[in-house]
This record gives sequence, C-alpha cells and structure tokens, in this order.
Amino acid sequence: MTEVRPLKGEELAAALDDVARLRIEVFRAYPYLYDGDFDYERKYLDPYRESPGAIIVGAFDAGRLVGAATGTPLADHADDFAAAFAGTGIALEEVFYCAESVLLPAYRGQGIGHAFFEHREAHARMLGFEKSAFCAVVRGEDHPMKPEGYQPLDAFWRKRGYAPLDGVVAGFSWKDLGDVEETEKPLQFWMREI
Repeated sequence: MTEVRPLKGEELAAALDDVARLRIEVFRAYPYLYDGDFDYERKYLDPYRESPGAIIVGAFDAGRLVGAATGTPLADHADDFAAAFAGTGIALEEVFYCAESVLLPAYRGQGIGHAFFEHREAHARMLGFEKSAFCAVVRGEDHPMKPEGYQPLDAFWRKRGYAPLDGVVAGFSWKDLGDVEETEKPLQFWMREI
C-alpha cells in the first residue's frame, strides 16, 4: 500500500535529493522530454527548504519515495511568472502554485495524483489562498517524440476543477533529450477556485 503524506522540516530536507532524482526520471518522458541535471535539480528544489509557504507531498512504498508533488505561493515565482499573468487582473499573491507532480509509472492510476492535489490544496487553504494553479508544457500534436496512444492529463485536471487560463502562458527553457542546447517551451497555466 502506497502512503501519501506531506513532508515537513527535516523530513522534507532529507527527501530533496530523492525528489530531484524522481523529477529527472519522470520528466524524461513525453511531453517534457527533459534531459535533467542533478546539480540543477538540487538548486531548483533548495527554496522548498527555506520557504514557510512551501509544501512537498511524498508517495512512499515501503519507505521508498516513488512520487512527489510540490507547491508554493505563486508570488515566490514572481520573476518567472509575472509576464504570463500581466493584464489578467489576477495578482500573483492570490494564487497558490502546484508546481509539479512526479510519479513512477507503476504507481499511476491508483488515486495518488488526486491525493497530491488534495494535500496541496488543503495546505493552500490553510495559508489563506482561494486560488490554485499549475502550468503544463504544450507540445504540438505532430511532435516526433509523441508516443503512440499518448493521453494528455487534461481530463484528469478538469475533473479536479481546473481549467486553462486563456492566454496565460509562461516560457521556460530546458534541454530536450537528444538536443545539444536548451530551447524555450510554452507552459499553459490552469487554475481553479479552492
């Protein structure tokens, strides 16, 4: 039985290297195709150790971390997302950001993704947030690395009450598998009232 629970304090700090490894492994798959770097991941995750509003939710099988979801106030990412939200009338300070969910394939379809959102949304409400958002990479329908039978997570996200925010798209760069250098990708924001 997989146990899903929030990580805090020393337990959160102790799990960061495992979360970094999971991000690299899971995000290698389509649609992210991320050619990850452990040192970059450790630096990326370090603010979760410091931010009082941050949360990491872990999924454990016999004590081994098999999945993780992160979240933090969107204002913590103002440098990255201010341009995407400009002109929307939505203040970054009003939104909790469900940054990512990574789960090994063998554990999918068991309700863990829902538990990840439930823990992060409960944390956000406890902090006084009324809106929750995340962003997802957008790839063309004809992308050459799109696997046969690929099913996007749109239906899952809609079932949770999320909807895409029209025109709210951020750009992030990373190196795709097989590429020599980083290229910018569009990431569509989705949001819901919580």
